Amino acid sequence: MRLRCSDGPGSSGTQEEAGALQLIGRRDRKWVRRQAGPPVGEMASRGKSETSKLKQNLEEQMDRLMQQLKDLDVCREDLEPEEYEETKQETLEQLSEFNESLKKIMTGNMTLVDELSGMQLAIQAAISQAFQTPEVIQMFAKKQPGQLRTRLAEMERDVIVGKLPRDVYTQQKIEVLTALKKLEEKLTPEEEAFLLTNVSAALSQFEKVSRGLGTGDKVLALAYSGVEITKKM
Repeated sequence: MRLRCSDGPGSSGTQEEAGALQLIGRRDRKWVRRQAGPPVGEMASRGKSETSKLKQNLEEQMDRLMQQLKDLDVCREDLEPEEYEETKQETLEQLSEFNESLKKIMTGNMTLVDELSGMQLAIQAAISQAFQTPEVIQMFAKKQPGQLRTRLAEMERDVIVGKLPRDVYTQQKIEVLTALKKLEEKLTPEEEAFLLTNVSAALSQFEKVSRGLGTGDKVLALAYSGVEITKKM
């Protein structure tokens, strides 16, 4: 189900649109809870094909949540401020539940820890609102440094020709460079300087809780930090 915006000011349907997102949210929460169901021993005994299928299902779930955020931003002007904030908060809560489910699924399965550590970091960035661009979060979650570099090049082009506002460019560039850094991609001295100059409060918090964390059990500590960060913002 996709959220469709109205064609212009005064169009009806904003309540139905918000309801559509809430319906997606209820469906996705049930899916997340089902994935956390099997015992640790059973999860650890999954064959390679089942692990691959589980990873695909998790990526599809992540994509649905990111699509919710994208649709919500596209339709922001068609929703009342209270509706927008309520629906966005509900989506962030779904991400928190998804993060908790990931922790349970990954427990005792080092293959999944290695495969899904990037996804957990990306979800943490979204929950803390250090990252606000769904496409960048998706690339981060799927460990796609090449696509992130392509996105950065497109942004550099768009800001020069006036297609991308400077403030949006700055926020998205921060996100892309931070994702690349967390994926252990080498940044140029100019890119490092850009991050230092434009660091935000949310990004500083994200850096603090994620510094030195990667694959393995350490990454699971990120699962609980997002709610606390959001409360302090």
